[in-house]
Amino acid sequence: MKKLVIFDLDGTLLNTIADLAASTNQALQHFGYPTHSTEAYRFFVGNGINKLFERALPEEERTEENVLRIRSRFIPYYNEHNAVFSTPYPGIPELLHTLQEKGILLAVASNKYQLATEKLIAHYFPTIPFIQVLGQREGVPIKPDPTIVNDILATTELNNNDVLYVGDSGVDMQTARNAGVDAIGVSWGFRPRTELEPLQPLAIIDKAEDLLGFI
Repeated sequence: MKKLVIFDLDGTLLNTIADLAASTNQALQHFGYPTHSTEAYRFFVGNGINKLFERALPEEERTEENVLRIRSRFIPYYNEHNAVFSTPYPGIPELLHTLQEKGILLAVASNKYQLATEKLIAHYFPTIPFIQVLGQREGVPIKPDPTIVNDILATTELNNNDVLYVGDSGVDMQTARNAGVDAIGVSWGFRPRTELEPLQPLAIIDKAEDLLGFI
């Protein structure tokens, strides 16, 4: 039986793509760059916000200086507008409550920057006692590096076999593999099933409640 479930955030617990798109587009527009459709952002996100800005910028403008300019405009805006359109995926609140009632420990491991990760979890899941809510932190490598999973495990007395990692992207599946824990892919997120399949997760589920069968 699994004793800890670690969830990715964007594309797994919450559909945040519209707010990410709107916040990035306002920054791009401010500096005179072309904007993108919300759908396009599904393939820009997943590797931290600096990589998001790099992908959103025109190819010839992808310099570190320009990434930092977009970042300087994005963060204050997103801090105030990260819950305008975002919403939990169907069945997620119920799943979290069920896992909590079963005594399963819950944690979040995201490549979203730490402040926004904490704010979104507190806003949408205020009654869920996650043991750790970790995002992108200064000086800590981002997923698929396994450090974030190892940091969560270090606060428990569990071993890798006790853990299930749940995510919607190839980055998530690789993170689980690098950390030596079982992975479950979800089909409702930002990335297609075809990105998950080659990384051979334990399963790819189509509904939140399907996760209970793997606990």
